[in-house]
Amino acid sequence: MAFIQTIPVDQATGEVRALYERTQASLGYVPNYAKVFSHRPPVMAAWSGLLASIRGNLETRQYELITLAAARALRSSYCLLAHGTVLREKFYSAPQMTEIAADFAHADLTPADVAMMAFAERLARDATGITDAEVQALREHGFTDAQIFDIAAAAAARCFFSKLLDALGALPDAAYAELEDDLKRELTRGRPISRETPERLPKAPDRPRA
Repeated sequence: MAFIQTIPVDQATGEVRALYERTQASLGYVPNYAKVFSHRPPVMAAWSGLLASIRGNLETRQYELITLAAARALRSSYCLLAHGTVLREKFYSAPQMTEIAADFAHADLTPADVAMMAFAERLARDATGITDAEVQALREHGFTDAQIFDIAAAAAARCFFSKLLDALGALPDAAYAELEDDLKRELTRGRPISRETPERLPKAPDRPRA
């Protein structure tokens, strides 16, 4: 579901079908964000490459917390739900994640985690207002300049993806409705979760034998 017409799952061929297949292999269905990219699969491929280059320099938990903070500032339900789900499944209980999503500064996180997330949130809200003192504060929490670059890169990349999806009306997939109610409410800060059943690719026809 989006504001633009997208290529239907049951009509996808070539690059679009390959895009749908990759995302379905990861999630078990074709997500709404993939449909938005159906007119420009190379952009999705380039985005995936950029993201991989950024994520490779961060611990998974760090990357997800940075992304969550940036998405929170952007009020991106889709990205909050997606990355909140990863954190919920791999690192935190539902009550812990609810606290982090509600107010990470007062959740059970280390001071370094809070500083990292605050910087990501600040970047997403007003990057031009960031001062040298704010970067120095990250150094005081033990981050190297290379790590500060990684934090900024992850948060800045999220601005592209979140804003693109929200601008084109992509709704978070209905699968996220299965999250615990309190956590789901904290993570749904912008567009509502879709009520449409997630779609799956029809099986590709067997190729005739030579």
